Amino acid sequence: MLPIAPSTSYDHLAKRADPARLSDRARRDAALRPEIRRVFEENWRVYGIRKVWRQLAREGFDVARCTVARLMKDMGIQGIIRGKPHRTTIPDKKAPCPLDKVNRAFRVPAPNMLWLSDFTDVATWKGFVYVAFVIDAYARKIVGWRASTSAQTGFVLDALEQAVHDRRPTKAMGLVHHSDRGSQYLSIRYTERLSEAGIEPSVGSVGDSYDNALAETINGLFKAEVIHRRGPWRSFEAVEYATLEWVDWFNNRRLLEPIGNIPPAEAEANFHAALETEDIAA
Repeated sequence: MLPIAPSTSYDHLAKRADPARLSDRARRDAALRPEIRRVFEENWRVYGIRKVWRQLAREGFDVARCTVARLMKDMGIQGIIRGKPHRTTIPDKKAPCPLDKVNRAFRVPAPNMLWLSDFTDVATWKGFVYVAFVIDAYARKIVGWRASTSAQTGFVLDALEQAVHDRRPTKAMGLVHHSDRGSQYLSIRYTERLSEAGIEPSVGSVGDSYDNALAETINGLFKAEVIHRRGPWRSFEAVEYATLEWVDWFNNRRLLEPIGNIPPAEAEANFHAALETEDIAA
């Protein structure tokens, strides 16, 4: 009934009964498929070809990127594609505004030199939830975050407090805090807290997402990898718990290409280890 030779059919049946008769490539593919599936599942089902390939390499698998691409296509799995984030910034034209001390230069040579802050909104069945992040620019590590049902100053201030408690900045560090011109970040309470912590404020221009592009990128990843993929969201509590899980995974296990395809926490640990080695050598 099928347009194939009987010998081909018998050969196929024999190989299915005895995997040892498969070609080297077929056996290799059979061994790689569950590993690819495992990496994909363990990382929130958001990794694409490149991230899966990088993670397999970190685990000691000698596999070509094109092989991972072919097998992921055969398995019908693909990573999350980030969409355009919603704009939540409401500028306060009457509030005094600090200068832009960053000028889109988001690369810094060490942790605790530049923090970036922004927040985004999440629609739930009970109303909007707002999620704020504070990111250390060196390794893109999230050092503070907070979820709230209100977009008032208090919730972004709570995210800042978490970052300050975790990092203990001092004025001698020369730490700069950069944000957009949202009224929450220009409020008296927020700017006073920055001053008390010895942090220098910096603010981007109006209506220009590039002036806070790194924070916008983290927001975009959060929306693509959590919010859009796992919704619809029932409540504030569901969003808050999912954010807690994602931040832990992002900081400690997610591979980031701009920092060498390692997690943010590992990049910071490598930095401090290098400093200790230099101190011992000196």
